[in-house]
Amino acid sequence: MSNDNSITLINNQNQKEYKYNIISPSRGPNVIDIRSLYKDTGMFTYDPGYTSTASCESKITFIDGNKGELRYRGYLIEELVLKHTYLDVCYLLMKNQLPTPNESKEFDLEIRHRSFLHEGILKIFDAFPNHAHPMATLGSTVMALSTFYKEHSNLKTENDFMKMRRRIIAKIPTIAAMSYRNSIGVPAIYPDVNRYFTENFLYMLRAYPGGKMKRTLCGNEDIKEVEVNALDAIFTLHADHEQNASTTTVRNICSTGAHPYVAISGGIGSLWGPAHGGANEKVIEQLKLIGNVKNVPKYISKAKDKNDPFRLMGFGHRVYKNHDPRAQALKKLQDKLKDELNLDSKLIEIANALEEHALKDEYFIQRKLYPNIDFYSGVILTALKIPLEMFTPIFVIGRTVGWITQWSEFMEEKQLRIARPRQLYTGK
Repeated sequence: MSNDNSITLINNQNQKEYKYNIISPSRGPNVIDIRSLYKDTGMFTYDPGYTSTASCESKITFIDGNKGELRYRGYLIEELVLKHTYLDVCYLLMKNQLPTPNESKEFDLEIRHRSFLHEGILKIFDAFPNHAHPMATLGSTVMALSTFYKEHSNLKTENDFMKMRRRIIAKIPTIAAMSYRNSIGVPAIYPDVNRYFTENFLYMLRAYPGGKMKRTLCGNEDIKEVEVNALDAIFTLHADHEQNASTTTVRNICSTGAHPYVAISGGIGSLWGPAHGGANEKVIEQLKLIGNVKNVPKYISKAKDKNDPFRLMGFGHRVYKNHDPRAQALKKLQDKLKDELNLDSKLIEIANALEEHALKDEYFIQRKLYPNIDFYSGVILTALKIPLEMFTPIFVIGRTVGWITQWSEFMEEKQLRIARPRQLYTGK
C-alpha cells in the first residue's frame, strides 16, 4: 500500500498525469493543493460560489456542517455562550486564549474608554438624511474612521495591531446606536464608562437626554440583567463564522493593502444583504405576513411548490447539513426568556408552529432544512425591544471582532497575495 499523500489527475485527451499534494488539516476534510494547476495544465477550476474551494488557511474558527459543530479557537460555541462573556470571547479570538480574571477586567475597562467617538465624526451624522437605514450610516461612518486614524494604514508592532483592533470593536456599538438615533431624529447618547459593553449599547439605544447632562432611560426602566445576558449571547454567537461572504469580502479588500477600517466597511456592506446578515429582518417580516398559526400549513405548502416564488426564511444553511448549533443555543435562550420578558406571543406561536411543521415534513427533512440562527435571533431581538432596522447592525457589532481577527491573520501571512479569481469566459 502506498503512503503517497497525493492525488493524480489524468487528462483523458492526451493521457498526461498531474500529481498534487493532499494537505491534512487539524480538523475537517483534506485539501488538494492545486496552486500550480494552471501552470501545469493551462486550465482553471470552475467553482461558482466557492462551494469546494478553500480560499485560505486559518486557525480561528472551525465548522463541521455535517455534525452541526462550531468552534472558536478550538472551543465549542455552546461552552463559550454558557460560561463566558462576549468580551472574553473577543479576547479569545484575538489572542488565541481566554483571558485571566485580571486580563478580562483590563480589557473590559479599555473597551469602555475607547467607545467614545472623535467629535469630528459626530458631525458626519448631520449629513445623512432622516430615515436613512442604520446599516448605510454605519458602513459610511466606519469608512470615515479611516480618515481619523490614518496611522492604521501602516501598522508595524503588535501594540499597533492591538490598538487598531480594540478601537474598532469599542466604537462599532456607539456608531450603530447613533446611526439608529440619527435615523429617527433624536439626539445621540454618549457612552457611559460605568456600563459593560452590551449594557452600554442598550443604554445608548434607549436613553434620552435630561437636564445638566443627565441621561434617563425611556420610561425610567432599568436595563434588566436578563436582557444584557441575552444580547451578549447573540453577540457571541455572531462573533465569527469562518469564510462566509462578508469575511471573504474583508479578506479580499485586505489583500489589496487597504486600510483595515475600509475592509470592515466592505464587510458591513456585504453583511447587509438579505441572503446574509439581513435574513433575520426577513424572518420577522415573514412571520408578520403569515399573521396567524392557522395560516402556517398554507405557507408551508407554498414553500414546497417549486412554481411559487415564496421562500421560507430562516430555514437551511449553506454549510450546516445538520442542526445549526447557534440556532439550538438561541432556541434554549428563547424558551428561557419567554417567562422572563414580555415576548410577542403571537410571533412566538407562529414561529413554533412553523418549526413544528417543518421538522415533521419529509420535504424539509430530506433537504435537511432545519431552523438556522436567523429564525430565532429575530424573535429574541424583538423581545428585547430592538427595532427591526437594527437587527443587522447588531450582527455587525458581534461580527466585527471576527472580521478584524481574520484581517490580522491575513496580514500575518508570510507571502501576501492579492485576491484574484479567474473566470469561465463564454462571451463573444
